[in-house]
Amino acid sequence: MNNELGMGKQKIGSLLWTFSLPAIVGMLVNALYNIIDRIFVGRGVGSLAIAATTVAFPIMLILMAFSMLIGIGATALISIRLGERKKEEAEKIIGNALTMLIILPLIVSVIYLFFSDPILVLFGASPEVLPYARDFTHIIMLGSVLGSLGMGMNNFIRAEGNPKLAMITQLAGTFVNVLLNYIFIFKMGFGIKGSALATIAGQMVTAILVLSYFFSGRSLVKIRLRNMKPQMAILTSIVAIGFAPFAMQLANSLQNMILNKSLFAYGGDMALSAVGIIMSVSMLLLMPVVGVSQGAQPIIGYNYGAKQYIRVKETLQKAGIAGTGISIVGFIVIYFWPTQIVGLFSNNDVALTKMTADAMLVYFALCPVIGFQIIGSSYFQAVGKAIPSIILSLSRQVLLFIPLLLILPNFWGIDGIWRTAPIADGLAVLLTAILIYFEMKSINKRQYEIEGKKSDQIAEDHFTGADDALLGKPSSN
Repeated sequence: MNNELGMGKQKIGSLLWTFSLPAIVGMLVNALYNIIDRIFVGRGVGSLAIAATTVAFPIMLILMAFSMLIGIGATALISIRLGERKKEEAEKIIGNALTMLIILPLIVSVIYLFFSDPILVLFGASPEVLPYARDFTHIIMLGSVLGSLGMGMNNFIRAEGNPKLAMITQLAGTFVNVLLNYIFIFKMGFGIKGSALATIAGQMVTAILVLSYFFSGRSLVKIRLRNMKPQMAILTSIVAIGFAPFAMQLANSLQNMILNKSLFAYGGDMALSAVGIIMSVSMLLLMPVVGVSQGAQPIIGYNYGAKQYIRVKETLQKAGIAGTGISIVGFIVIYFWPTQIVGLFSNNDVALTKMTADAMLVYFALCPVIGFQIIGSSYFQAVGKAIPSIILSLSRQVLLFIPLLLILPNFWGIDGIWRTAPIADGLAVLLTAILIYFEMKSINKRQYEIEGKKSDQIAEDHFTGADDALLGKPSSN
């Protein structure tokens, strides 16, 4: 049985595991790019270098946002079209997506390079941090297309039912990143520039492996040059679905910019370094949950397109349980070993370690419930419902986090900044639960209608057979 048909027939539990494990590894790999940079520059260059990567992080999030806009939007459409047995349309989607994965990061990089210093200051760079941030971010932006292709097109590999290959391509890039970070910083003395060069080299390896898969003819969905000419109808559909994660990443970038500014005002460069460590820990914690959601997306999308709503509900339920379990485990680790976690990033800086460890206990207070929120948001992406997906994706970073971030420090100072996260998390989970409840009611209604039509057809066939028997005709069955 091929992977495409398996999404409609295999047991959901084993299918979810098959798709989620490589996706989890892939998302951890994406998180490790940022975490590895901070660990190596923190231990090999110093706390100001950690602050510099913190300043660069919102800019890198903007690049990721455009990759997700195209990558995730196209992935959902590809899964649905394969479920509908429309392979040619899926190939048109992937061709258009590839073109945009090249064009968009180039545009962003050109804009950055023309206004680099004002942008870095806007995102929180102090005069002491600015030279480090400039050295790091310039190199990252020059290699932006490589990161866009590797990240965006890995989603396409998962969409066609080959998640293990997506995992392998990302692992290869991460291995190169780790190895070269060590060599460039500790052996060759390149400093923070070495970390950026190592990141680009790792992304290049992933991009080469992904492109070679699609252009070698091994893929189910082919990339054909004639499909790379942009078509407005296709791009509109991709953007409509991918806008939710795109907006979420842009909002995350805006959130980090405001967060950097607030922290510098209340705690200086040390607070900026502290939040850089916290963001790395947050990525390491939440990326496995995002991996589960990405593993579930093609299964949900395929079965939704095939109108197998029972399988859609089962996938959502099991993905929600898995995401919540991961969140709980992460919370336990943070709660019992905060100092040891911070020690990975800082080389005997006692003040930075204490500030960061204390802040983490507050920042991640409602971490156990975040898994459900992430899975719920990704469900609406998978079924192509852009509006609820946008609402849920923006709920934490824009609708809740940013207003709270602007208000709470006025009353509690820097403690108000750390308390913003758990309050926003709790409210976002409540909103997610409400939208998922009404969506499940709609799904149940559709399933009932399908079952009713099947019952009517069975009854009709039964009476037709009975009439044929009375007339002495052979049964059509």
